[in-house]
Amino acid sequence: MTSPNDSQLLGQPQTGLVDPPTRSPLLEVGDLKAGYQRRQVLYDVSLTVGAGEIVAVLGHNGAGKTTLLKTIVGFVPLFGGRIRFAGQDLTGRSYTTRVRAGMSYTSAEAPVFRDLAVRDNLELGGFTVASVQDRATHMRQVFALFPILEERQAQLAGTLSGGQQRMLSLGMAIMARPKLMLLDEPSLGLSPAIVQSIFQQIRQFAQNDGMSVLLVEQNVRAALRISDRAYFMRAGDIILEETNERALARGSWWDLF
Repeated sequence: MTSPNDSQLLGQPQTGLVDPPTRSPLLEVGDLKAGYQRRQVLYDVSLTVGAGEIVAVLGHNGAGKTTLLKTIVGFVPLFGGRIRFAGQDLTGRSYTTRVRAGMSYTSAEAPVFRDLAVRDNLELGGFTVASVQDRATHMRQVFALFPILEERQAQLAGTLSGGQQRMLSLGMAIMARPKLMLLDEPSLGLSPAIVQSIFQQIRQFAQNDGMSVLLVEQNVRAALRISDRAYFMRAGDIILEETNERALARGSWWDLF
């Protein structure tokens, strides 16, 4: 919950900075409380993501951004609050249920199936896609975005470099073509040119396919350039919501971190 001191520091209230949504959001998170065993990390976090919308979650290390994504997808248990997705109440539902409902999660650690080939990893990423033709189309899109994966599609994923494993984990998420993609630090370990290409592709998926993205990213400027809105987190709570234009106009964000 935003404290009076936060409001004074920011010089403006948390609400009223963005236009109200014109339709029901794809994702609604309300008063979310979560953590690890007895250690609470999130405090009354509320946010929304609309269909085809890219929303950035920004803040300092330890603010609770990764825990927020993991809680939404079902890896971290709730202490309280509610999660609605695509019209369903998914509060307390399993990770598998949430993935089948249309969520995907790509962690900052770039998890891959190390003992399987690159192509096998990608095919597993698209296991929820029923159409063989669609899976083939998605595979071509991944290879166009990451040519190195096509070159090394028969190579064991565990023998790839850290950056290449990062590309593979993102490719697996793209294969699923989810309704909502939860991305934790997609730029980690990648060159600026590749990051720019990835972000452009994410923007195209949102615009052309209506896919929504909830993006945690340390590269604040790059995240704001492709996002529609941004939430700023501090100490397990959201202290500010702004449009990307307003957030970019700040030029500096250290006072929010």
